[in-house]
Amino acid sequence: MSDEIQPMQPAANDAEAIHPDIEILALSDIARRAAYELRRVHPEVIFASGRRNRRDQARAMSQNVILNRRWIEQTYAPTSACDNCQKWVDDNPDKTTQQEIEAGLASVIEELTEAELAQLSRHLSGNAFDVEPVIENADKIKATIRALPGLKRFLDTEGGLVRWHVEF
Repeated sequence: MSDEIQPMQPAANDAEAIHPDIEILALSDIARRAAYELRRVHPEVIFASGRRNRRDQARAMSQNVILNRRWIEQTYAPTSACDNCQKWVDDNPDKTTQQEIEAGLASVIEELTEAELAQLSRHLSGNAFDVEPVIENADKIKATIRALPGLKRFLDTEGGLVRWHVEF
């Protein structure tokens, strides 16, 4: 898997305005269409992340583990990939900085097969994006997210932390 993520090129017949903040997310077609629909209904929405490579995934996970060392097991479905990542955290209580945790998780994630990666996070395939949580108009935005075509799961908390995660 290449560490270089390229944004999708917009379709030539795209009738909508192109939004660089969505295109840079390098989403799959279904997630990209959903992001555009969410933007159309709620132009104030800010996208926080989209497709990730292995190192980006380790970085994102480490930023949450720093706040809650049980975050991985409390957030991800129980799979060997999740178990291996949480085991690294449990086996390394002396690693407390975000950089140390990122490096450790990256070492675990680098060893995962493509099938294991697919079970870990839909961000790795471009089938998920995160939205900055908001207070104003939150219920309406959440309702729009829950009605997006192809939605598999929407989380407004992950492992006890306020995170808006949308996956397809």
